[in-house]
Amino acid sequence: MQSIDVPLGPRSYVIHIGNAAPGQLGLAIGSFSPPPSKAIVIYDAEVKLIAEKTAKELGFEPAKVCMIDVPSGEESKSIRYLEYLWKNLLQFGVDRKGIIVAVGGGVIGDLAGFAAATWNRGIRFIQVPTTLLAMVDSSVGGKTGINLPEAKNVIGSFWQPSLVWADIANLATLPTREFRSGLAEVVKYGIILDADFFEYLENHADAILARDTSALTEVIRRSCLLKARVVAEDEWETTGRRAILNYGHTFGHAIESLTEYGTLLHGEAVSIGMSMAGHLAASLQRWPDHSLDQQNQLLERFGLPTRIMAGIQKHLTADRMIQAMMHDKKNTYGKLNLILPNRIGEVQTVSDATIDLVRKTISHHLAL
Repeated sequence: MQSIDVPLGPRSYVIHIGNAAPGQLGLAIGSFSPPPSKAIVIYDAEVKLIAEKTAKELGFEPAKVCMIDVPSGEESKSIRYLEYLWKNLLQFGVDRKGIIVAVGGGVIGDLAGFAAATWNRGIRFIQVPTTLLAMVDSSVGGKTGINLPEAKNVIGSFWQPSLVWADIANLATLPTREFRSGLAEVVKYGIILDADFFEYLENHADAILARDTSALTEVIRRSCLLKARVVAEDEWETTGRRAILNYGHTFGHAIESLTEYGTLLHGEAVSIGMSMAGHLAASLQRWPDHSLDQQNQLLERFGLPTRIMAGIQKHLTADRMIQAMMHDKKNTYGKLNLILPNRIGEVQTVSDATIDLVRKTISHHLAL
């Protein structure tokens, strides 16, 4: 497997990417100091077989491994399921040397990571992402948390994993819609940081959609490299640099919350959000219309939406969207802060977009 370092001083860790050979994960964990006392595998109920295989690969005695399943979907990122995990950790007698192993997509990584951050004031955890979206984005960077019905990810903490294990073999059975959802975050990296990567995605779209191993490895590797670089520059989101990773997310999170998290996948909402942010940037003459078209054409080529579909428009009036967007964590002093592109490969935080222009952008996407 290929390895990428996330350099964060005493919180540094390694991302492993590729097709894992039997025993490799156990060897990686064997290097932990101090050695883990117990392992708690928290997994998405839909990937039980992968979780069971992962548990065997850990190299622990069966009595020292506890398996806890959590239902799929954003609804599981809640106080209810966080308490459910805490009670299981208590019952299993997990001490400060225990480790949590998160097996699943972004929901499981966020929820299990927050449980790790809060149990005994913090224990180690390992990310074993099973979706493309989690491999390229949510498993890296240490953001953990849960949702409120009114807002996404407003409760949480920064808690870096001790290891990220991205085994590409786990993507083989990923449903097509879930796979394409992950590509929204991949396109995002090209827009915000790397024009050459964006061009690579355009030139290799067919191979990526076919899940070619070489193309997928390169997509995950480059995405993780870009995210690791930003995280290393602004681990705690104190300088504003890390905010660029949220391109499209202010609009996207509002769409998710107003549709109660169950209608669109995260990547689908982010894709629409990037289309909105790109349209707003063009309206402000921050980037040309042809760049917006280029972005949206790639998203659509990957089978992602760039407009609000008729079936969910009743939930998404412009005023309700703006109200939901005001809960975004990037906002300060009551001002709406948005990540907007200057060109493909560069974005910045913008706080001077008028509410009226934001409303027009949303209304434009509702009318398409």
